[in-house]
Amino acid sequence: MELNNAVALVTGANGGIGGHFVDRLLQSGVAKIYVCARSINKLQNLVALDPQKIIPIELDVTNPQSVAAAAAKCTDVSLLINNAGTSLNHGIISAPDLDAAKAEMDVNYFGMASMCRAFAPILNRQGGGAIVNILSLLGKVNLPFSGSYSASKAAAISMTQSVRAELAAQNTLVVGVMPGTVDTDLAKAWPDPKVAPAEVARAALQAVVEQQEDVYPGEQAAQVSAQLLADPKGVEKYMATFLPGMELAGTNA
Repeated sequence: MELNNAVALVTGANGGIGGHFVDRLLQSGVAKIYVCARSINKLQNLVALDPQKIIPIELDVTNPQSVAAAAAKCTDVSLLINNAGTSLNHGIISAPDLDAAKAEMDVNYFGMASMCRAFAPILNRQGGGAIVNILSLLGKVNLPFSGSYSASKAAAISMTQSVRAELAAQNTLVVGVMPGTVDTDLAKAWPDPKVAPAEVARAALQAVVEQQEDVYPGEQAAQVSAQLLADPKGVEKYMATFLPGMELAGTNA
């Protein structure tokens, strides 16, 4: 899919990766970018980059009415970038309750699925278009320090595969982006190596151009994804050593 003259929508646009998507899309010559966040006031700096092309949309992906309202306003979207996500760094057993797990699942899985469902007919009318789902390598192997987040991303990876299969007939490309640790505020206490958020945006959009379905941005993601193919149980056992409440220094994933 060519990005020139595309109409993009970016959820979680005010987050650590979102702004880099906007920058890269502008450089690629898109016709329009809908930038979305729960509070429209958080989008003003992005709109100022190009008020003619960038349109702010108030959107809560966990609210079906909000998702429906966004779909009704943004009927010309040809590239949907599901970037909204949350990570609360809780284990499964060690957490005081399942509230964090439910919140992560609500955004990372149900919110993403709701956006795919709402915009699939719109993309179909544009000739198919593309969906980019920002996932995580932790959806492939669980990090107990952030166990419920990992589980929500695993669900999102499986959902992405289902959406890809269901939308193949309408010629919609569905890209799964699985970085390791991204250098954003959510991971500021996590050890290196970290992938720059600009690199995640670059790799994701390059995958759209090249019709690549799965992409692993950054050194960490490339290494661990290869290790998962060679020795999946070994990677699982290594990750299992990083339990909730333990110091993360020294881990590579």
